[in-house]
Amino acid sequence: MIIVCPHCLTTNRVPDERATEDPTCGHCHRELLGAGPVGLDDASFDKVVAKTELPVVVDFWADWCGPCHAMAPQFAKAAAQLKGKAMFAKVDSDASPRTSARFAVRSIPTLLLLRGGREVKRQAGATQAAQIVDWVGRG
Repeated sequence: MIIVCPHCLTTNRVPDERATEDPTCGHCHRELLGAGPVGLDDASFDKVVAKTELPVVVDFWADWCGPCHAMAPQFAKAAAQLKGKAMFAKVDSDASPRTSARFAVRSIPTLLLLRGGREVKRQAGATQAAQIVDWVGRG
């Protein structure tokens, strides 16, 4: 499968059976699918999401948002549970207005499940880790 490194934006080919074995980028040698979410912005979002063959779960959030901060540890916990099965990313909606507008994010936190850069489904509001894992599994 193809996984784009969220750190240096290099495209990497990873055998499917190795996705859960902490694959690293062939260029920068950082983890491709770490135990926690990666930060994406307007400049990196499409480069990572469009070519990555794993499902990508995106949390649109903002620093001033209380529910976003309350959900952050739950999102990280879900990312750890689904490590190697999905890429988890966070997009600061204030710092990345173009991406937020493109997906018509009107409230935060909002979760999107993307495949091949296309939205499969969304969920608004703070959510617990178990619900996020279940939601991704049904996508």
